[in-house]
Amino acid sequence: MKRMHIHIAVNNLTDSIGFYSTIFGLKPSVERDDYAKWEVVEPAVNFAISNRGHASGINHLGIQVESESELKEIADRLDEAEITSSAQEGASCCYAHSNKHWAMDPQGIAWESFHTLGEIPIFGEDTKTDNADESSACCIPLSSSDADDENAACCVPNENDPDQNDATACCA
Repeated sequence: MKRMHIHIAVNNLTDSIGFYSTIFGLKPSVERDDYAKWEVVEPAVNFAISNRGHASGINHLGIQVESESELKEIADRLDEAEITSSAQEGASCCYAHSNKHWAMDPQGIAWESFHTLGEIPIFGEDTKTDNADESSACCIPLSSSDADDENAACCVPNENDPDQNDATACCA
């Protein structure tokens, strides 16, 4: 078996161990004072790249599930761990129609858990605003400039502004 390896530098190991143990549904297989590793058998990796308007680097990470019950299980784990998350029902993004849940890890990296309902012929419609250009990527609905404005442009949370790194002002 081959397994994708992702290594993320973190600011607070304890907070990050709690987040990743919750998102993966298991404790680390190795845990040291400065390191933790999970050898996750499930899920296998869905790896995607794009050049649709975001800065180069990690856009987001995620877990694709095969059923709504698996999606609910992840959402329930996030709720039980009191990790703020955002639900998106019927999102049209990345050439797919999906139900999703979004959460931010302690570093501000967006995590998407999603169940794909079908393919669509376009990159996505759910994040376009009146002033959005055609090259913009799908939105990670974890922050916006104005939570009360449904047409506010979404932000990809990996920005240096700590106020943009939360899941409380969802624009979906």
